[in-house]
Amino acid sequence: MSGHLGFSYIGLIFLLMLFIPNSIWTKKQPEGYAELIKNENKILLFFERTGQVLVTVCALIFSDYNPSEFSAWSAWLIASFALMLLYEAAWIRYFLKPSLKSFYGRFLFVPIPLASLPVFAFLLLGIYGKVVWLIISAVIIGIGHIGIHVQYLKVISKK
Repeated sequence: MSGHLGFSYIGLIFLLMLFIPNSIWTKKQPEGYAELIKNENKILLFFERTGQVLVTVCALIFSDYNPSEFSAWSAWLIASFALMLLYEAAWIRYFLKPSLKSFYGRFLFVPIPLASLPVFAFLLLGIYGKVVWLIISAVIIGIGHIGIHVQYLKVISKK
């Protein structure tokens, strides 16, 4: 479960699915977001930033995510990709009506989907590729990214 060094086009596709909507979001942030992030937890932010770097590197430098043959194990990759597709759909919902509610609210059955879906997608991708480094990286980013969004959701719920 260590990983074979080499370029992963699957990792690149996942990262593009992650970065493109986030890039668009920087220009379409919901009203009230700037005020919300003023009291961001620095420890969770450290986990988030560290996890972002680790996930990005691990997704690209291990070739184990590139499918070679279809088997029952491929269900991990399919599930991972399905979560990324749900993530894209959650972004579409947000961009159709940008607000804190659509940014943090449930999407179908998923709480805080724009934080949780990609974390779990990368976790499943790490399981599929049997790359412990991506699994650990996904846990690290999950602690920070999901933790921060849970805090924001609590603030929004009080208003």
